[in-house]
Amino acid sequence: APLFVTAEFINNNTGEIKSQTVFMGDFPMMTEKGTFIINGTERVVVSQLVRSPGVYFDETIDKSTDKTLHSVKVIPSRGAWLEFDVDKRDTVGVGIDRKRRQPVTVLLKALGWTSEQIVERFGFSEIMRSTLEKDNTVGTDEALLDIYRKLRPGEPPTKESAQTLLENLFFKEKRYDLARVGRYKVNKKLGLHVGEPITSSTLTEEDVVATIEYLVRLHEGQTTMTVPGGVEVPVETDDIDHFGNRRLRTVGELIQNQIRVGMSRMERVVRERMTTQDVEAITPQTLINIRPVVAAIKEFFGTSQLSQFMDQNNPLSGLTHKRRLLALGPGGLSRERAGLEVRDVHPSHYGRMCPIETPEGPNIGLIGSLSVYARVNPFGFIETPYRKVVDGVVSDEIVYLTADEEDRHVVAQANSPIDADGRFVEPRVLVRRKAGEVEYVPSSEVDYMDVSPRQMVSVATAMIPFLEHDDANRALMGANMQRQAVPLVRSEAPLVGTGMELRAAIDAGDVVVAEESGVIEEVSADYITVMHDNG
Repeated sequence: APLFVTAEFINNNTGEIKSQTVFMGDFPMMTEKGTFIINGTERVVVSQLVRSPGVYFDETIDKSTDKTLHSVKVIPSRGAWLEFDVDKRDTVGVGIDRKRRQPVTVLLKALGWTSEQIVERFGFSEIMRSTLEKDNTVGTDEALLDIYRKLRPGEPPTKESAQTLLENLFFKEKRYDLARVGRYKVNKKLGLHVGEPITSSTLTEEDVVATIEYLVRLHEGQTTMTVPGGVEVPVETDDIDHFGNRRLRTVGELIQNQIRVGMSRMERVVRERMTTQDVEAITPQTLINIRPVVAAIKEFFGTSQLSQFMDQNNPLSGLTHKRRLLALGPGGLSRERAGLEVRDVHPSHYGRMCPIETPEGPNIGLIGSLSVYARVNPFGFIETPYRKVVDGVVSDEIVYLTADEEDRHVVAQANSPIDADGRFVEPRVLVRRKAGEVEYVPSSEVDYMDVSPRQMVSVATAMIPFLEHDDANRALMGANMQRQAVPLVRSEAPLVGTGMELRAAIDAGDVVVAEESGVIEEVSADYITVMHDNG
């Protein structure tokens, strides 16, 4: 479908505005089935599992001294990384954009802090005081120049260029973007601006300071910290394989990122042409060259790892292909770098990603399948439904929870016996808590209950009869091989099924479905006429 954009060219000297509609190229449109038709072939754009932008605290044990060291990364959606760490000499360091580390106090001074202010804010900490003593820069200017030398070695440093470099690196929207989701994760982790609407998407000085304080308190073994003007937050390290810290980039976002690339290339062309052309003769049409945008889109659909030729052996293979979750691809992991932890089944996968359906071979655990009832929320985190339990009574209210929210609650199994009023029959109920711990608790302590026993598995796995009597490895092979079955010429209903077949067939989109219930009036090779019940 063609995309048209209204462009305005404003001459700032005379204040005249030329407005014009400009053609921006042909874009592939998604079909009702969720596929794209590219060069006449049906393709699927797979969702990508990536690490969510945000702050991540980590601990490692130093080989030589057996000390526990802590570090933190601030990962943006795009822009330079910011890393802080405590080393074995008990100094706090900062690495900007993967460059050599410097004392963290250099960064604070460069942001305009004085030594007195640093002592006042971080004086509670021995390691911050010792870091300050070892730091030999004096004043903001020296600190700025010091950072500039590290980031741009071999260029003559000036105070102005150093100031702008630091500003642009972290505090300007154009070069640094945490995205809404990153801003949300940072605020949540550090306890800043809780409950306020998300406005900016860059880093702030406040974030940097709070991150350093969190790191220092973590290193000193404290368990909570109270942010000035904020709330009390727990101090703990993060598990990067937890589904609260991994999010899904769906089709829209992937295409959006490609368009951003194309647009920025186009911008360069436009700026160039503005300087060369005669001011009077300029119209938006003459400035804009859409080739880079069209090329970026074409490249994405044609050659990206995430745009795949649709698997069309049978209805199930197409449906499963659209529900696939891929950890590989640009901005994700690579097969070689992925260790065992990333591939492993994690308790937070429950009800979000199927623990069974994944390929055997080099991709095991890097390609997953969305669970039956899971859905993706606006931030890209996967949510799964639970029935709310109030005072030991199971209600019909259904709540979708992300992995982060679920961790705070106690969840009962779907097959826990309940009587007609929705009360648990047994006095003690088998539940699961944070990090996959399982125990018995009184029914009054239960917060939620699973929606269905097949909540944790994917569509293909849910179609295996008597799944619970199968060995997991064989179930994996069965789920994968159902997608390779060749359909019959005349389809038949299965003799043994699980009740998932109807939904799978309808949602795959390969069958003709009446819009409403009614009586079939006429059937021919081209059309089927249905008389609706309401006339």
